[in-house]
Amino acid sequence: MFYRENGQFKATYPSDQQIFPIAQDRYAILALLAIAAVVVPMFASEYMFKAILVPFLILALAAIGVNILVGYCGQISLGSGAFMAVGAYAAYNFMVRIDAMPLVVAILMGGVFATIVGVVFGIPSLRVRGLYLAIATLAAQFFIDWAFLRIKWFTNNSSSGSVSVANLEAFGWTINTPAEKYLFCLLFVVVFGLGAKNLVRSAIGREWMAIRDMDVAAAVIGIRPMYAKLTAFAVSSFIVGVAGALWGFVHLGSWEPAAFSVDRSFQLLFMVIIGGMGSIMGSFFGAAFIVILPIFLNQALPGLGDMVGVEISTAFVAHAESMIFGALIVWFLIVEPHGLAKLWSIGKEKMRLWPFPH
Repeated sequence: MFYRENGQFKATYPSDQQIFPIAQDRYAILALLAIAAVVVPMFASEYMFKAILVPFLILALAAIGVNILVGYCGQISLGSGAFMAVGAYAAYNFMVRIDAMPLVVAILMGGVFATIVGVVFGIPSLRVRGLYLAIATLAAQFFIDWAFLRIKWFTNNSSSGSVSVANLEAFGWTINTPAEKYLFCLLFVVVFGLGAKNLVRSAIGREWMAIRDMDVAAAVIGIRPMYAKLTAFAVSSFIVGVAGALWGFVHLGSWEPAAFSVDRSFQLLFMVIIGGMGSIMGSFFGAAFIVILPIFLNQALPGLGDMVGVEISTAFVAHAESMIFGALIVWFLIVEPHGLAKLWSIGKEKMRLWPFPH
């Protein structure tokens, strides 16, 4: 009854083209942002910030970038972890090699260099597609892993191969506590999430979706496949590179190339599949699912074993996590290919029509 749009008339084109055309959606998003920015920092624990909230925000941002490429443009990528690594190491080199480099500028420059690398490795998408494109991006993952591991210049000649950052500061704001790191990441996610949502609704976003649905037909009606595919790689790599810089600077603080291995690429792809391909909201659903499920299993499975009198090892919990991820991916691909976002959309439509059967 409360989720209706009766009396909400749209008399202009801008009002009809809003991101959230229903007033209840706008109020809900504003309330959610207020809770995230004001209430959560007041009541969340340090463990909640470090283990759940900050990883969720950064991985959601990375999943948005992957979703633009995979969900909206239909270009399969298995090298997202590599683009995160480029963003992290580029931002690190800007910080250590340029005096008084602002933190935000360094993070954005990390995204710029990830864009350059993403466009270079996106060139094969002009000639190949599907499995062949996935192999090409996987090759990028292995090449970039090797480069950051073997070329010492990227790690500022670190003997251990790991790098670290400390004393983060932006606009006179010292970012030390977990709550401050959370708010810093939240600012990036809100800005980039809003920008990505507007971008996919624009002309270039419609070109991406036309290429995804049928690239030959898109070329016939005047869409340039080269421009559409490379811009998708560029925008996706930029967002993923910024997420990689945040992951290294804010979440880890100290990292090595293994932090951005091929496992990270598969994790981001799983987020898109489970959350919903071609949906910005689905990126948040997928990130929340991937972050919370391992914590839930680590807490629930040992307790379940104690209840039935069976000792469950940590190795079994890790294997169970992989099995559950695989089963869920197969289930979503068969039952609901558009993921959790589609289920959320169906639920909203049912609320708008309730109690009428149509």
